[in-house]
Amino acid sequence: MCNSARARLHRVCERWPAVCHILQGPPLATSAPKVWSSGSSVESIQDRQKRLMARGLPKQKVIPGVKQVIVVASGKGGVGKSTTAVNLALGLAADNLVVGLLDADVYGPSIPRMMNLRGNPELTDSNLMRPLVNFGIVCMSMGFLVEEAAPIVWRGLMVMSAIEKLVRQVDWGHLDYLVIDLPPGTGDVQLSISQNVPISGAVIVSTPQDIALLDAQRAAEMFRKVNVPVLGIVQNMSVFQCPKCKYETHIFGADGAKVLATQLGLDVLGDIPLHLNIRETSDKGQPIVVSHPDSPE
Repeated sequence: MCNSARARLHRVCERWPAVCHILQGPPLATSAPKVWSSGSSVESIQDRQKRLMARGLPKQKVIPGVKQVIVVASGKGGVGKSTTAVNLALGLAADNLVVGLLDADVYGPSIPRMMNLRGNPELTDSNLMRPLVNFGIVCMSMGFLVEEAAPIVWRGLMVMSAIEKLVRQVDWGHLDYLVIDLPPGTGDVQLSISQNVPISGAVIVSTPQDIALLDAQRAAEMFRKVNVPVLGIVQNMSVFQCPKCKYETHIFGADGAKVLATQLGLDVLGDIPLHLNIRETSDKGQPIVVSHPDSPE
């Protein structure tokens, strides 16, 4: 690392001590490691794959103090997954449950704005990050550790190190539920969390159009392959009602997620309209479950 880059890193760490936990990820290998068998010849790729597969999946470890973990996922972005995760967490808290919210979308964290939270986590005496709190929900996000508009340009190893620390190096306290807002898709983050954390269930969020449903099906199948129960599907942006004449239009198609749920043998957990209030309250950091608890939306 050059002197100027090292100096910038030191300035970041001095300003935000908690970010040091994230930046201290595993170093990237400078050269490809050599894999040797017990003999003198190089182990074949096929033999190595068989040996690694024989180990089985990594052993899951509970998150200290957390009773239940629910992940909110989607096959593609832009379907309202984070909005659903935030309002789900607030809905659980409204039932007098102790709830935490983890933003696992490292590249595009949106929980800080939706939960109206700013600032940097402090460190406890045990060197754990202390979550930020609003509406009675303890929250952790990569968005607390960088500037709001700063891009996260990391390779996979750094992202996985960040996720591990956001999950396990946080003082969550005692929670009835930890809601995890996963990034869209079926990549490393989803697989790593599913294999390393005991998950009570997954909620799949989709809009009704065919292209979103195809990706939602992939997400559901991924969770089934790693033995995570799929609790059901939330159909978002299901219908638009004109605020003046009340005429309803199915902009993204009608009941696509309901049809998919039937095909997969899943429940439809919710049917959420495309409504201005939901967007405005999320952007203002006043989620609709808090700001309009009696709203039909």
